[in-house]
Amino acid sequence: MHKSRGQSRRHGRRSHRHNPWFRQHGSNERNNTGAQQSPQGSSHSDDEAPSTSSSTAGSSSVPDLPGYYFDPEKKRYFRLLPGHNNCNPLTKESIRQKEMESKRLQLLEEEDKQGRKIARLGFNASSLLQKSKLGFLNVTSYCRLAHELRVSCMQRKKVQIQSSDPSALASDRFNLILADTNSDRLFTVNDVKVGGSKYGIINLHGLQTPTLRVHMHENLYFTNRKVNAVSWASLNHLDSHILLCLMGIAETPGCATLLPASLFVSSHPAGDRPGMLCSFRIPGAWSCAWSLNIQANNCFSTGLSRRVLVTSVVTGHRQSFGTSSDVLAQQFAITAPLLFNGCRSGEIFAIDLRCRNQGKGWKATRLFHDSAVTSVQILQEEQCLMASDMAGTIKLWDLRTTKCIRQYEGHVNEYAHLPLHVHEEEGIVVAVGQDCYTRIWSLHDAQLLRTIPSPHPTSKADIPSVAFSSRLGGFRGAPGLLMAIRQDLYCFSYS
Repeated sequence: MHKSRGQSRRHGRRSHRHNPWFRQHGSNERNNTGAQQSPQGSSHSDDEAPSTSSSTAGSSSVPDLPGYYFDPEKKRYFRLLPGHNNCNPLTKESIRQKEMESKRLQLLEEEDKQGRKIARLGFNASSLLQKSKLGFLNVTSYCRLAHELRVSCMQRKKVQIQSSDPSALASDRFNLILADTNSDRLFTVNDVKVGGSKYGIINLHGLQTPTLRVHMHENLYFTNRKVNAVSWASLNHLDSHILLCLMGIAETPGCATLLPASLFVSSHPAGDRPGMLCSFRIPGAWSCAWSLNIQANNCFSTGLSRRVLVTSVVTGHRQSFGTSSDVLAQQFAITAPLLFNGCRSGEIFAIDLRCRNQGKGWKATRLFHDSAVTSVQILQEEQCLMASDMAGTIKLWDLRTTKCIRQYEGHVNEYAHLPLHVHEEEGIVVAVGQDCYTRIWSLHDAQLLRTIPSPHPTSKADIPSVAFSSRLGGFRGAPGLLMAIRQDLYCFSYS
């Protein structure tokens, strides 16, 4: 009997010596032997003993114990439950969700305060105007910095959406929004409660303060297939159609569809007939782009698995270019006869549209990211390209030297196919991360200007879709940001 008890005590001492936490905990107790004790410290119970290792250094220096979670507020360890069959389980996912929600609510409270922090220290309207009068800023720099100042002061307001079917507005959830060239219309993809998706166009002409009221034009066109990619298309005139890439299901193959925007308007002006719906059988398209280049007039491209197709809408003729990876992002250059593509492998390459076959020389430019490329955006002078990937990296590339000249920090992405918005006139870059935060950077020097939390609790299924423009609602509109999430549409307008 005594022998077994002695063996168990020796075994317990050995297990404590081999446990790194107990070694650290013991050393802290020895180092604190002669320290001054307070009455509060003498009343600690045995349950709070694990928190002593982090009482001075904070939660960042607390050792990570397998199966336990350290609460920095209560300063003690809690056991993580293995499953979620128990009531109110304490799991890593629930802990992380709680921390993210607390951070979101704190940022929302800061957003609602009038005295917000400005992104650049010592940067306000009076100092900006004074530097401009003294000649320290030229016109271009003054306009760019003025836009940055206004972006940091944008305030959130809810937009009232009017529709012929108000019940649908209360149940259908926004999947994505896409503004046209003049920013007077929004194409929307909404997830229907019974399953599938339906489309609509929001007229932004009524987007004026203080009412902020818009009208949703819906159509009976409905699909139960996933929408992989969307692009405005200029077939009859500027932004006359919407190009959709639909995923195939069961025995129904995937396709690329040209949907006339006139189908969403109930009444048409005299002589303006609704356009025809065109569909092309293209299986497994990940991305699409419409060409405004004269070398590929009335053509669109689709990025497939290990292939790129360039299709003429008028003749139906196709050019095929084989690739080594799935093509997740595309954009045509307007001046140069090039089609830029971003791949799952991290490669970005340009196709020379003058090459009619897959012979040598059709790859004009090659750039490389470390993760799957989700978006490519060509700047106006077509000397630089911006790209984002699934590792959260956003880079600005010089196409002449094929070198990265700037990197934008803070974007969050792990595996989602997220877009990137570049607005050179305002000099800003906008991206929504997988953490549901909308971040705005300065295009000029990659300074993070604004981080906007989601109005709703963060969820991977509720990532906001945004559209930014200097003229929301057309040429007479005001600059601002539109954010669609769940059933709501918000406007962040310049003050």
